Amino acid sequence: MPRRSLWKGSFVDAFLYELKNQKDRLANKKVWSRRSSILPEFLNSTVRIYNGKHFVLCKVTEEKVGHKFGEFALTRKRRPMGATKGAPKGKK
Repeated sequence: MPRRSLWKGSFVDAFLYELKNQKDRLANKKVWSRRSSILPEFLNSTVRIYNGKHFVLCKVTEEKVGHKFGEFALTRKRRPMGATKGAPKGKK
């Protein structure tokens, strides 16, 4: 995937950009903007990221800085290979 131009900087939604200097207001905040980048100012705060159905709790650590919020709230359920939805069908 192509990277965003360096001269543009990373994308951060307007309401998150306003909260970057106020860590206490960011704590346990609901985030709908999955496309926003995680800034270093968000370190050690907990946010709830919307995955399309419910909010997923996510603690921002140093390894997550620079990534997007959406990378940490999966939108699809994992289903193991070979798992069936209904009851197994047996031969008669």
